[in-house]
Amino acid sequence: MSTVMDKALAVPAPVRTDRRRASAVLALARFEARELALQIPVFVFFLLYIGRALWNLFFSEEGMYDYPVLQNTDRATEPAAFFLGIAVLICVNAAALRSRRHGTDGHFDVLVMEPWRRTVAHMLSVVPFAAVTALVVAVEYGSAALKPGAVGHGSLAELAVGPLVVLLSGALGVLIARLFPSVAGGPLVVVVGYAALVVTSAVTGQSVHWLNWLQPIDSEDGGVAIPSDLLGRPAAWHALYLAGLTALLLCVAVLLSGGRTRMLKALTVVALGATAAGITGQSPSHEASLTAARTKASHAPATSQSCAVHGRSTYCSFPEWTAWRDDWAAVVDRVQGFAGGAAAGARLTVRQRIPVIYDLTSDSAITPLSTPGEVTAGTRWGGARIPEFAVGVASVLVAGDEQAISQMCDARVVTVMWLALATQDDPMTALRRVRLDDSIEGSNAALSPTEPVSMSAEQTRIVRDLLQRPRYSVATRVKAHWTELTSPKTSEARVAELLGVPPATDKGESC
Repeated sequence: MSTVMDKALAVPAPVRTDRRRASAVLALARFEARELALQIPVFVFFLLYIGRALWNLFFSEEGMYDYPVLQNTDRATEPAAFFLGIAVLICVNAAALRSRRHGTDGHFDVLVMEPWRRTVAHMLSVVPFAAVTALVVAVEYGSAALKPGAVGHGSLAELAVGPLVVLLSGALGVLIARLFPSVAGGPLVVVVGYAALVVTSAVTGQSVHWLNWLQPIDSEDGGVAIPSDLLGRPAAWHALYLAGLTALLLCVAVLLSGGRTRMLKALTVVALGATAAGITGQSPSHEASLTAARTKASHAPATSQSCAVHGRSTYCSFPEWTAWRDDWAAVVDRVQGFAGGAAAGARLTVRQRIPVIYDLTSDSAITPLSTPGEVTAGTRWGGARIPEFAVGVASVLVAGDEQAISQMCDARVVTVMWLALATQDDPMTALRRVRLDDSIEGSNAALSPTEPVSMSAEQTRIVRDLLQRPRYSVATRVKAHWTELTSPKTSEARVAELLGVPPATDKGESC
């Protein structure tokens, strides 16, 4: 008996399976990620998403890309990720239902991996796509921030929205598969969700702040650029809301799949708390105080601006736009160099201004100034904004102040437009860009930072003729006849004669 006891079989040490199970989950996640990348919707939308970013990066001819305002650039990365998220949602949902479609659910009962671990693997398969989204966002924002003309401050929370939306879409797709195990479940939720967004926006007019911020994305993109401290966007709270909701949806999906670990229950509670905290933090609108601050910045910008003297003129801007003062000064010097009389040596004050902003999507006009010698500069630069600013400078040099040019309908418009456009690198292209209809014939309005300048067909003809001539030959005539050219009593025919332009064959309409 003792011999038997001495030779008792040694009991093998228990095999630690946690690491193997984690490895199995990761292996399944890698497989599902590869399958997801091969799905047509995901492949096409990712291709479009990356292609759009590359196009803006290397091929965009819009000059304003060279002068990005970073507090707008970060928000501009968000909308494209929304459509990418829809494709991910539908395809992850379909992947999670693959076994049901193929009738292989029963086979999983004999496998080691539990259903809830498969749910986790499906969610992890979305992570590479969120990582690629984050990389694209980083490249977009980084390339903008490194440009010499970049101004302002971006927000890390705003930049995180795109990747978080992709993760949230994946979690929602998995949860839908567990709640409604049908192929139509994912597309149906997308259609119903989109319809709900459209109806809600139509009913509320997007005026309910807390409701707007329950949406995955509320970029409020496309409006006027304003100082970052006037944005009033709860971006950090919204990022917390998206992260918490993503984790909460995943935890619920895992619970529905049979997961019952203490860690999972604890994560569910934490995710619920993070989601609630995010909603609580992003819901207050602070609209009254924001409107008051924006109105003050619009009506009394000098209280929050600094000024610097370049040459004869003074340039005042909000703190985040000081880097553009040299660009403004270069335009002012060029325009003033072709002016005559007292205007050639006038001391101007260029002041950056913003319109009264009630929401970040509006694009209101700036009221023209009545102060003599004061010129408005906007918060965007590059592209068509440069000749528009030159129109504003020339208007003040010719008419004295901005309000006068907004009411002008006489031959002085010819001098204003020639001064503004002759100093551009490509005057004819600049003429086309500043006009509302992008034409160089007929009557239309030319844009400036404040009110547009009305141009009659005859004035357009004279300006077009002058812009096709050597600028210094025209400048000599402008300087020599400055007093008569800037008089409201001088007719268009007389202006054409003074500048050496052939008379019109027909009178044409007035502006």
